[in-house]
Amino acid sequence: MIKAINYWSFPGGLDGTKDVKQAIKDARKLGYEGIELSFGDSGTLSPSTTAKEIQDILKTAKAEKIKLSSLAAGFYWAYNFASSKIEDRKKAVEMTKKYIDTAEALGVDRILVIPAAVDVFFNPAAEVVSYEDAYSRSITALEQLVPYAEKKKVALGIENVWNRFLSMSPLEMKSFVDYFKSKYLGVYFDVGNVIPFGFAEQWIRILGKRIVAVHFKDFRREAGNGGGVGFVDLLNGDVNWPEVVKALKEIGYNGPVSAEMIPYYKYFPEVRLQVTSIAMDKILGR
Repeated sequence: MIKAINYWSFPGGLDGTKDVKQAIKDARKLGYEGIELSFGDSGTLSPSTTAKEIQDILKTAKAEKIKLSSLAAGFYWAYNFASSKIEDRKKAVEMTKKYIDTAEALGVDRILVIPAAVDVFFNPAAEVVSYEDAYSRSITALEQLVPYAEKKKVALGIENVWNRFLSMSPLEMKSFVDYFKSKYLGVYFDVGNVIPFGFAEQWIRILGKRIVAVHFKDFRREAGNGGGVGFVDLLNGDVNWPEVVKALKEIGYNGPVSAEMIPYYKYFPEVRLQVTSIAMDKILGR
């Protein structure tokens, strides 16, 4: 498995002010083998990113001997495949195609996709969509995107995230993914996100080869999930890490495991990146 770190984990990553090339250099210094960059409306990786900027990123990654292991995106919270507004649904599809194009240009073969949101847990003003509509609209959107992903050879990883959709049952997630009958539509499994609702190792064994990418996070159940306060440092929550790694090995997973460590420490946030690197080495048996 490839030990990676998510760009958002760096101070300045969430707001896009962290220089991507510097993040790549920092990731290597901290002992990571890969980095998961992020794509959005603006920032270094966006629809307006130039070919030269892409080449500069590739040159930096090559010089640092670090793999661009996957891409993540947060634009789905604003452009929801399940929105009642046709223009928002169209925008989500258009953005995803550009997202796929960017991954292809970077030589990245897997990206994180939020398939739909019944609601947005951190935005009480966001639209609440019926589960049935979320399901049907998500299918419609992905039916347009899967052939495009197949053409570009970029796997779409459906994330289990707090969107009140496909987040409670690994059996439903399995059925949803199997509907498309494509090796380019799989699961981006987030270990920490599932802890309030179940056991990560059970999800891994049920989803099996459908898992195309993995996020490492830890979560403490007793803290609840309001505002994400239950997310803690790796090895400090309720994830059964020995069983998680055992399950990943059982299914033959050898792709990236990317730590996504937010929110930041209040003081000296860069220290969390060091702590995470050490914890990942222990978790992965290195």
